[in-house]
Amino acid sequence: QVQLVESGGGLVQPGGSLRLSCAASGRTFSSYDMGWFRQPPGKERDLVATIRWSGGGAYYADSVKGRFTIVRANAKNTVYLQMNSLKPEDTAVYSCAAKAVGKNEYEYWGQGTQVTVSS
Repeated sequence: QVQLVESGGGLVQPGGSLRLSCAASGRTFSSYDMGWFRQPPGKERDLVATIRWSGGGAYYADSVKGRFTIVRANAKNTVYLQMNSLKPEDTAVYSCAAKAVGKNEYEYWGQGTQVTVSS
């Protein structure tokens, strides 16, 4: 029911900022919890942040807490990931995902966008 397309990735220097966008299409976008994941080169995919359908209850991985902010704008069918104070270890492919309320797993995934933090 949801299609996701990420954008905003690119090259940024350490300490810089970047905002990722996840554009969603579907009739029931607001009925989904949203999450951002990332997969560094040669490593497993990890959860970065999640946000509930209501916009509350945001969760952040310890590695990004205080630096990243997840925000959703339901009127625009968009979820953002604001990334500040970027570090080289933040380099990864970032993907957004949608999970229907009441489901335990994220059902819909975007194709991902590359974020590279130079050193």
